[in-house]
Amino acid sequence: MIQDIFRLTHTSDHPDAVAAFERATEEVAGHRRDAGAALGEALAADPQLVAAHCLKGFAQLILARSELQLGAEAALLAAEQALQAKGGSEDETLLVFALRRATEGKFHAAADLLDIITDARPTVFLPLKLSHALRFMVGDLAGMLKSTEALAPAYDPALEGYGYFLGCHAFALEEAGRYDDAERVGRAAALAEPRDAWGIHAVAHVYEMRHQPADGIAWINEQRAAWTGCNNFAYHLAWHQALFHLEQGETDATFHLYDTEIRAQPTDDFRDITNAASLLWRLSEQGIAVGGRWEELADRARHRKTDGTYMFAALHHLLSLLATGDFASAQECVTMIGTRAEGTGDQARVAAHVARDLAETLLRSAQGQLPRHDLSELAERLPLLGGSHAQRDVFMRALAHSAARQGNRREAATLLRLRAERRRVDRFAERMFHALATVPAAVTLPPTQPLWRHHA
Repeated sequence: MIQDIFRLTHTSDHPDAVAAFERATEEVAGHRRDAGAALGEALAADPQLVAAHCLKGFAQLILARSELQLGAEAALLAAEQALQAKGGSEDETLLVFALRRATEGKFHAAADLLDIITDARPTVFLPLKLSHALRFMVGDLAGMLKSTEALAPAYDPALEGYGYFLGCHAFALEEAGRYDDAERVGRAAALAEPRDAWGIHAVAHVYEMRHQPADGIAWINEQRAAWTGCNNFAYHLAWHQALFHLEQGETDATFHLYDTEIRAQPTDDFRDITNAASLLWRLSEQGIAVGGRWEELADRARHRKTDGTYMFAALHHLLSLLATGDFASAQECVTMIGTRAEGTGDQARVAAHVARDLAETLLRSAQGQLPRHDLSELAERLPLLGGSHAQRDVFMRALAHSAARQGNRREAATLLRLRAERRRVDRFAERMFHALATVPAAVTLPPTQPLWRHHA
């Protein structure tokens, strides 16, 4: 057996395969571009390298596209066959068990199995990174922090992956609302491992939630040399920068980032779509014309309107359909989410508990109809969708708008107070409170009319 530099144990007689897997692990840790190539090298050197098959399977599932399910299942089969053929370490066995649960749509259960590895040996890095990603996708923010806090005492600055661990811990702290701790740990992550985009990203989130747009812009620019070498995660950091510019009323800079970085590559990756759709929604809600930018996203959304792999992604596609007035396709998407709620697995539960009601509310609001659900209660369920507080804010904004348009000032004010529990008052909240003071109660505004007009 060989233990790699990130302390995962492999049943292999091929050091070159393990060395390539180490590179793949670091590429994943740093959100870099060459993880796939490194995995290919590892499997070429040892076609029965169990962890390489497992990482390949997890990577396809995390992309959350229905057509990648078969690839993930094929990776699982290859891992199981390798495990059966030559046996495996406890690490490899648990990776396979976790991948099986993940292919079944049970990300919570998969993360629990990965945590067994780190419970026994706290500094094995890859299971932590995978568990962190899975819990993030299913909204288990408490589980993210529980895991990193338990492991933190075991991590020493001399250990390979120390900076990457700090990045995970910083983000878990930020999502728990511990912003001072998150900033401190995130900055330490960037110092310990300059390639750690996740730690850089955690600090950006802190500035978003504490309403420090100038500090956010400065931080992202300061770290630009590190994160521009990322995979499409670089587009997400550009999204954060665009939010900061928009908050400062700098729409030209916002559109420049959208066109040259955020959506420079018109991909079908849900992470890129969520960046783009949520930014355009924020611009549109302010009455800022976005040109034909929604149409490209709507074309993608029409292709994905029946893909129920990940509710968080489906709801962002729904935003694009609503923004372009394609209510027929939007209804198909809403119907798909309702059908998904009748199924099994984590995403079926998400659909049943929050996504179905949110999708219906968004559609009805766009059509100028009254909501059927208590909007404040619905807002409290949003964390179940997964993603971050900053990412889900687009839905908080949409719910507040829905209440205000219907003249329900009390509901809108309650939503704004709920939002303020996580973040300082920003321009959106200030303008909403002003709109609530000037729009008469019980007066319904047309769904296409902004509550305010943009003033640079």
